[in-house]
Amino acid sequence: MIVVPLKEGENIERALKRFKRKFERTGAVRELRARQAFTKPSVAKRKQMEKAIYVNHLRQQEEM
Repeated sequence: MIVVPLKEGENIERALKRFKRKFERTGAVRELRARQAFTKPSVAKRKQMEKAIYVNHLRQQEEM
């Protein structure tokens, strides 16, 4: 369970923003979406490789 203690005189919007950030870091929504549909291990591995190639390409362009 995520606990966000309110500080003295803190705005509720700021506390809500901290809660949302903490919740996003847990990865609960990402995991929930991933579990909605089964993906074959081969497809997941292929997507992971494609992402790695893409990120590597971006880093190489950034160095130039």
